[in-house]
Amino acid sequence: MKKEIVTGIMSYGMSGKVFHAPFINAHPGFKLYAITERSKKEAEKDYPGILSYNTIDEIIDDPAIELIIINTPNYTHYDYASRSLRAGKDILVEKPFTATSVEAKELFALADELGRKIFFYQNRRWDSDFTSVRNVIESGQLGKLNEVHFRYDRYRVAIGAKTFKEEPIAASGLMYDLGPHLLDQAISIFGKPESFHKIIGRNRPDTKVDDYFSIHLAYPNSVNVFVHSNLLLLDPLPAFVLHGANGSFHKQRSDSQEEQLLKGMKLDEPGYGIEAEGAEGKLTLIDASGNKTVTAVPSLEGNYLSLFDAVYESIVNDAAYYVTREQVLTQLEILEA
Repeated sequence: MKKEIVTGIMSYGMSGKVFHAPFINAHPGFKLYAITERSKKEAEKDYPGILSYNTIDEIIDDPAIELIIINTPNYTHYDYASRSLRAGKDILVEKPFTATSVEAKELFALADELGRKIFFYQNRRWDSDFTSVRNVIESGQLGKLNEVHFRYDRYRVAIGAKTFKEEPIAASGLMYDLGPHLLDQAISIFGKPESFHKIIGRNRPDTKVDDYFSIHLAYPNSVNVFVHSNLLLLDPLPAFVLHGANGSFHKQRSDSQEEQLLKGMKLDEPGYGIEAEGAEGKLTLIDASGNKTVTAVPSLEGNYLSLFDAVYESIVNDAAYYVTREQVLTQLEILEA
């Protein structure tokens, strides 16, 4: 019989409802067992029979839970991760894993001492748009890359209601919000950079934290990778731009999963994870004779369930997890610099 991993989720806000509960519930290797809801009790109507705890302490202390998903405010991750590990749980932690690389190393040492596993929730590796980008790079069609841009932009003038993102506390600001997504994508393909240079800015009226950043990651053989994010970008630029000796590739940010899940789409419904028509990437190549061709690269299917497959295989079969400790430490060293 396939093992069912008894799982608890620390919060049933947007991330719990959209990014975690539907996948734990759909995956045959997990049992969606408990959730923390401090005020509104909504999980029961979505998942009949689920336990709803009032406090984080209750979900950590429940001896039946084997895996805890830590999807609480950024500054709480280190504390809740440490307490969950000491309670004998494996943990899946949302980005950013911790506020500093020192905290991350302490948790790694604790997990090793206790024989527990740590997983990093970097779901954007399974976005359909990023999968398309990775496939183009790995195909070698562009030749030797020279300049790469990854962007994640929004237009939000108003200061957000989530104080842990907008107040000058540990792991707040745009750098720690969207930076982990972009850096993880870059690091997953190109590895640890030889050097980096970071620019941050504050542009919204009355902001207390950064709402703009641009990071240059320098790699061997003159491969230059840039990751950017801007909360005041009204007319979106392509999210992914690749330039190589043989041509260029442009791709808009177009993964459909978050929007579909917010609308209540189920994972087994037709069309889940399929991008809208017209979202294809643009591949422009030149051959040895100087002939230029422009090709639409079909959008791929995205599915965050693959992340939970990887967590399951690591817990049950001790398979290597896609996101490594070394990659997370590289990310954090850049974020905290």
